[in-house]
Amino acid sequence: MKKIFLIFVSLAFILPFTGCQKKAASSGEGKITVLATVFPLYDWARNLAGESDSVYVDLLLKDGVDLHSYQPSASDIVKISTADIFIYVGGESDFWVENALKNAANDKMLVINLMELLKGFVKQEEIVEGMQEEEPHHGGENLDEEEESEYDEHVWLSLNNAIASSNEIARALMEKDEEKSQFYMANLVSYVDKLSALKQEYSSSFADKTIIVCDRFPFRYLVDEFGIRYFAAFAGCSAESEASFETIAFLSNKAKELAAAQVFVTESADKKIAKTVVSSSGLKNCEIKVLDSMQSTTYKQAQKGADYLAIMRENLEALRSN
Repeated sequence: MKKIFLIFVSLAFILPFTGCQKKAASSGEGKITVLATVFPLYDWARNLAGESDSVYVDLLLKDGVDLHSYQPSASDIVKISTADIFIYVGGESDFWVENALKNAANDKMLVINLMELLKGFVKQEEIVEGMQEEEPHHGGENLDEEEESEYDEHVWLSLNNAIASSNEIARALMEKDEEKSQFYMANLVSYVDKLSALKQEYSSSFADKTIIVCDRFPFRYLVDEFGIRYFAAFAGCSAESEASFETIAFLSNKAKELAAAQVFVTESADKKIAKTVVSSSGLKNCEIKVLDSMQSTTYKQAQKGADYLAIMRENLEALRSN
């Protein structure tokens, strides 16, 4: 992944959000509009845009709706259509984007597809020992096991990917607002320095770490980047929420075997599985801690101070606590 620090990929990159409808004049009319589908992409873009008075950065999935189940409304399509820069993940969950862009009103839009940008570093979902597999949910026609492999869409949980993506977002801003190129470059340098410093903290924190996640596991990019081993109840994009007896028993035994000081859940979990695992393991001092995947961070939370770097730092603290 070291080479990714040098990436300035020539793909068009879109930083979404538009106040392009006239009734939204107070927020975006007359400005370069950057629209991002999910929070991490939005936060990168607003850090790179900084205090520029010529750029408006907006978030499409404002209410924390799950990326995997989102369907754009008519007003969402209008926002996308008129954006100057549109940024999206580009995985299977974004199947709707192609149609949304076909008749875009802005024919000079720059579009950034992260999974295309990061091609070569995108990972397939994996099933590890003890993980509960989903029941097949596809029809019986033309099934090809290899074609059914799913790519993990949670690319933002790699700090290397965050650095590469920030490069491309800054490039798009400089293309759209040439007069302020030096300003955006300075913002890029500052932000990448912060991302790199946090990456160094992660790199120096884990020599031999195994974690147990009693939930879905959207963190593969994060653990692979820093050599953390894991066991989990479900894969990252799994729709399952009820763990089988076998899954509970496996995780409980692993927790006991590792004398785990903590087990983990995602930010939206009800902790029911985790509580059962801890209880069954007999580990009286085992804590349940949260790892935040940023899948459900809302616009309101962002306006109140939530930011990518802070959340990734909170994840670091949770992971290295014993």
